[in-house]
Amino acid sequence: MLPKLFFVHFRQTSFVAEHGGDIIGFLIGFASQTFPDEAYIHFVGVHPEYRKKGLGQGLYDRFFEKARDLGRFKVRCITSPVNRGSITFHLQMGFSTEPSEKTVDGIYVVEDYDGKGEHRVLFSKTLSS
Repeated sequence: MLPKLFFVHFRQTSFVAEHGGDIIGFLIGFASQTFPDEAYIHFVGVHPEYRKKGLGQGLYDRFFEKARDLGRFKVRCITSPVNRGSITFHLQMGFSTEPSEKTVDGIYVVEDYDGKGEHRVLFSKTLSS
């Protein structure tokens, strides 16, 4: 269940995909309040039966379009280093990993990013205007 606050406070940058009245995918994103040229993808999910069919790419493309409309030309997001599917997806979507001192299987990993033992892969993508 997604907290309602995302769809209230980040309405213009969060998207839901439905099929037959069921939610099959979503993307929660926002324009950074700290960095005026950046947008951030916070949380994404696609129902397993709808993966590898372009739904995730469609949600990201819609977010990229909205980010550009808002004057944001850099998009950031993170994932867990054990989520190989997410890492592959982001790299295929043109994201780059942010350099760090540690690598796991050739991927930069920021240690303890979300607390002790909570390592993350940081991604960024520059959007064309």
